Amino acid sequence: MLKWLVRGIALVLAGFLLIQLVPYGRDHTNPPVTGEPAWDSPASRTLAVRACFDCHSNETTYPWYSNVAPVSWLLQRHVTEGRQKLNFSTWATGRQKAEHFARLIQSGEMPGWDYVLTHPEARLTDAENQQLIDGLTKTLGSGGG
Repeated sequence: MLKWLVRGIALVLAGFLLIQLVPYGRDHTNPPVTGEPAWDSPASRTLAVRACFDCHSNETTYPWYSNVAPVSWLLQRHVTEGRQKLNFSTWATGRQKAEHFARLIQSGEMPGWDYVLTHPEARLTDAENQQLIDGLTKTLGSGGG
């Protein structure tokens, strides 16, 4: 029994080491910032930076564990999808998106639970959530700059 346990642990460890050879998610260069919305207030931007910018801008801060597979794969997917849906660094959006993002924040879908788990500063109070929703609605709804 012990022999099989040791083999199993060795196999899992070998698999973990082997997946480290897959480079996906380890290129942590951010594309250039080419534009940003005309924020309705500095407070709105500050809240967006805290809760949104790591996935929804070209100013992503990558933690040390973003170099370890399979976490690097998951983080890269989050950032890629987040930037595709809304990117504060390559600005162009409208009111429909503002309302959509407001609903995501109100429902608690954004920021994602896994992001908040590793980034406690992104956990906004109810009042901060409402302030962010109001700020995004004003900023995006006015044409976004």
